[in-house]
Amino acid sequence: MTLQKKKRYHKKRKKRNRSGKLLITVAIIILAGLTTLFGINYYVKTTAKDRIITTEQASKTDADCILVLGAGVGANGTPSPMLEDRILQGVDLYKLGASGKIIMSGDHGRDDYDEVNAMKQAAIAKGVASKNIFMDHAGFSTYESLYRARDIFEAKKIIIVTQKYHLYRALYIAEKLGLKAYGVASDPRAYGGQDYRDAREILARDKDFIYCIIKPDPTYLGNKIPVSGDGDLTNDKS
Repeated sequence: MTLQKKKRYHKKRKKRNRSGKLLITVAIIILAGLTTLFGINYYVKTTAKDRIITTEQASKTDADCILVLGAGVGANGTPSPMLEDRILQGVDLYKLGASGKIIMSGDHGRDDYDEVNAMKQAAIAKGVASKNIFMDHAGFSTYESLYRARDIFEAKKIIIVTQKYHLYRALYIAEKLGLKAYGVASDPRAYGGQDYRDAREILARDKDFIYCIIKPDPTYLGNKIPVSGDGDLTNDKS
């Protein structure tokens, strides 16, 4: 082998070695990222699962309020199936005596989109007194709903109502914000697109794990409206 050929050979070998090391480094970074992603997800679920209780157990908790977390509404204000089931579960708990107050927390950030009034009206139609229903118009995320339940509505002991896949994260956040919280799942039927929601929830759990460390303020705070008082103070429509 000539000297020139030897140089070319060693140059190619070094290039292959560099490429191999780069691939190994990338693989290690990806593996570490996935381990962190799924490790946090597992930790959040494991931490919260024991505080998911039955309706009967919830009826004996004597909570400050039942917190119903918002979900989508249609263009005409009709609650989506997931939201309808959350509302109905919240009303059932109210009637069973779990708490005499309900907070409907959701997105009412625009005039043309209003989850919370739809939620309150649905509960009133089921026999809940308007004065016992509080609307959190700035519950733009699970984290913000719980933060505001603590700081605006001055709740300390709550029952959270949402679908089970969502409850793990909500209960984890509640604990990290110093709330005594239990969760009741509202899953009386299957919902389309659940595989997508389950995948997205993994990322959401990781996000809120970080939020619970840095504890940012919610989008809005404002004047305190104790949940022990009159829910009609949160009305924005005559």
